[in-house]
Amino acid sequence: MDCSSIPDYTHTLDLVVALGGIPSAFFLPSSNMIIPFIHPLNSKVMNNKKKNEGQTDFSYYGLYLLDYLRNNRFEQATDTAFIRERADRAADTYERARLDGYPAEGAQELAMNILLRGLHYSKHAILREVVESEFADDVPEDKQDGFIAGLLPLVDAVFSIYDLSDDNFALSPDYDLLRTELTGAVVLYIEEYGI
Repeated sequence: MDCSSIPDYTHTLDLVVALGGIPSAFFLPSSNMIIPFIHPLNSKVMNNKKKNEGQTDFSYYGLYLLDYLRNNRFEQATDTAFIRERADRAADTYERARLDGYPAEGAQELAMNILLRGLHYSKHAILREVVESEFADDVPEDKQDGFIAGLLPLVDAVFSIYDLSDDNFALSPDYDLLRTELTGAVVLYIEEYGI
């Protein structure tokens, strides 16, 4: 049998395999062959129907980004156009990299860099880190979510002078300065309002 006429589906399969899909198969009528296909149904993001309700038409990258934005409480979590544009760019990056000869893991790394560029530091995550590390004895773990939610709008001005979209922000002296300013703001908040 001449296999040169069979379409090359390896880049699609590589992506699904790299993302942890479940194997099954589909039949290509034009070639009378069964081609293995992987469904990414075992992904926690893909299976969380209630959380992702109304977002079922997102691709894997779209669902991954949506989950990431929600978990880290980024403002873009409700911006469907932003999520679609990023997911499309990530998928295109993966496909181009595979066509250029990158292994699946390398192509996936490039795609994830595109997907999460400028989204490594959320205000919520940084403030949570400060509260957990500096105020663990003052703010009980069961009250941290409410405490952070109430404090976040009050410290927004502190965040406004820093570039959180810099992917290397945590390596800069500004990161330590931001943490110091947030620590001071938390101290003042606790003195004024308590926990």
